[in-house]
Amino acid sequence: MGGTAVVVGGGIGGLAAALGLRRIGWEVRVVERAAVLADAGAGISLHANGLRALDAVGVGQEVRAAARPQYTGGTRTPDGRWLSRMDGRLLERELGSPIVGIPRAVLHRLLRSALPAECLLVGATVRTLDLSDPDRVGVPVGDGVLDADLVVAADGVHSRLRGLLFPDHPGVVYGGSTVLRAVTEDPVEVRTDFELTWGAGAEFGHIGFTDGRAEWHAVLNAPAGVRHTDPLGMLRGRFGGWHEPIPTLLAATRPEAVLHHDIHELVTPLPSFAAGRVALLGDAAHAMTPHLGQGACQALEDAATLAAALAGEPTVGAALTRYDAERRPRAQSVARAARQAGRMGQQLSHPLALALRNTGLRLAPSRATMRAILRHADWTPPSLV
Repeated sequence: MGGTAVVVGGGIGGLAAALGLRRIGWEVRVVERAAVLADAGAGISLHANGLRALDAVGVGQEVRAAARPQYTGGTRTPDGRWLSRMDGRLLERELGSPIVGIPRAVLHRLLRSALPAECLLVGATVRTLDLSDPDRVGVPVGDGVLDADLVVAADGVHSRLRGLLFPDHPGVVYGGSTVLRAVTEDPVEVRTDFELTWGAGAEFGHIGFTDGRAEWHAVLNAPAGVRHTDPLGMLRGRFGGWHEPIPTLLAATRPEAVLHHDIHELVTPLPSFAAGRVALLGDAAHAMTPHLGQGACQALEDAATLAAALAGEPTVGAALTRYDAERRPRAQSVARAARQAGRMGQQLSHPLALALRNTGLRLAPSRATMRAILRHADWTPPSLV
């Protein structure tokens, strides 16, 4: 089965969906409201499931070549003591790949460069859909209408199309944490590929890149909407007494490079990831907290699964029924696990709760930590042929 598709949203999930659809013979247009596609942002970790999904849509090799494997690291306390260690070699033996770190801008560029330029329509906003014809979807864009057999709603955490398709759904809610992040201006010395440090209601982490620079992020319990006139200065005061390389990472960052976003999630699960001829994908379908590092990986799984369903089913309706059945239980389960990980990790603030958690982590065998990662990362994409 072939056809025409419009992907609304040119982020990681939307671009991967376009690649998967083109790989099975569909004509695709990607509509992105930003005037310039996102060669910005901080960094991202990709687990084996995300990399396998990238293999399925045709760009896994290129992404691996640009990424830094995460063999060393783990979780620490603010004074530098280790709570748990990560064994990237064990993950590689179990899954064929360690977790890898890559700048979001590089990942986005690799996805975009694998698409013909004429597939991309930037600086255009999709505010509504014409759903009057059960056999087609009209996508008003500018002064015209794109006609499609399928629309992929990949328009992010605050998805306009999700609200259109499910008007009675409450939408996303604030998750109780806010995140500041950046990439260092120049290479920095970090002794591990990846780290998290947990304090009271706060987390600081870093990811090393192949060029020697590093991404860092700080997640804090805070009321929604709080912003700082000097975000980097606030972070230096908040984390200045924490172990190295945290002060070094902050010192190596330009103030204007710091990004700040509140974390929103879909606490109320969607009843379906499809409606008519529209498939929801990524944050539009299952916005989750970042505490498992699975948000982008789940969007990539969506993209590969959607393409496989369309390749294997005789009609769009049958394909979207299969897509929903295969993706919704898993993605919503991962979202629940991410929420729980945040509650037991970064969001804990009571001294007794912190002491109990830290003791439990120190006493847990390393294999238990690996099992927690394997539970979500051990996923095999369906065949696209």
